[in-house]
Amino acid sequence: MAEVPQKLDRYDRQILAALQADARLSNQELADRIGLSPSPCLRRVKRLEEIGLIEGYRAMLNARYLGLKLMAFIHISMDRHTPDRFDLFESHVLKLPEVLECHLITGQDADYMLKIIVEDMDEFQRLLLEEITRIKGVTGVNSSFVLKSPANRTALPL
Repeated sequence: MAEVPQKLDRYDRQILAALQADARLSNQELADRIGLSPSPCLRRVKRLEEIGLIEGYRAMLNARYLGLKLMAFIHISMDRHTPDRFDLFESHVLKLPEVLECHLITGQDADYMLKIIVEDMDEFQRLLLEEITRIKGVTGVNSSFVLKSPANRTALPL
């Protein structure tokens, strides 16, 4: 992967903003939107992909439609702060499809914060008791349930 340029020009920023809003734009639509012809627009998109600035394209799904109605943040405390303990925890968590995000954090009485989504409280209990608390090294768990998400962005500020 090449190094990300220190400064993106206005066309690069416009491309990134447009693709974050709608990654299904055709190259022609994208070129028209940002004011370039299709060939240079496509070259810029390919370059942004090659340097790793564009990591991929995904469909955003409606969780409620899929029956996933319970979202929570779980703070996890570990018994030891060692690379092997963290690696073990992370390798287990990465196998759990209910875990949307996993962050090693500071400034709390916890070491990790997980964002999870499940169908209901029964599934939450199963995930917590049969999976997360059984990971070697987990000593504490504190959960907060999401009541409402007035901001739920995936687009990065440019």
